[in-house]
Amino acid sequence: MLPVEVAASGLSFPLDLTAPPGDEIPHSPSEIVLRSSLRVTLNAAALEATSTFATTYLDMAVRGRAASAVPELAVEKLATHVRADVLGHGDTRQHRVEGLGSLSGIATGVGVGAVLGLPRRAGLRPGPVTGSLLSGAVAMVAANASLVRLGITDPRRWSATDWVADALPHLAYGLVAHATLTGLDV
Repeated sequence: MLPVEVAASGLSFPLDLTAPPGDEIPHSPSEIVLRSSLRVTLNAAALEATSTFATTYLDMAVRGRAASAVPELAVEKLATHVRADVLGHGDTRQHRVEGLGSLSGIATGVGVGAVLGLPRRAGLRPGPVTGSLLSGAVAMVAANASLVRLGITDPRRWSATDWVADALPHLAYGLVAHATLTGLDV
């Protein structure tokens, strides 16, 4: 059982990802690995997303800048590319595009977190500095590769401020990802 605490209210409740309801022990070694991987991925993803969002919002607050339109542009370009429509009109459609943009960032973070766990399972355990920097770099490349491919951004044209604004949240992600994976002993 994993105790899950709702920070704002102080409530806690048990969350059991180790055994199916009514079963005491998972049925097979592969099921044990799957449940363990799911638990680690969910924990890491929550911590990593929180660190990335907090760093981004802190940057917005400190510099007084607006939220980036890049996630929404990515949704629009991807929808056009795959010949799909985002349903709705006016504000309803725009809100869906914004939601899908945010969800795409979360999906990228979860995917990267899962990928980062694989080398640890194989026995590769870099130190805190190397592990954090590598994790952050992998997250940054994963987040920007599709944006470059869609023609939304070109890092070769970024200013120093643009690089810092993009690198800091990914570095925060890398720090938290490495610490989480180390703490969970994946």
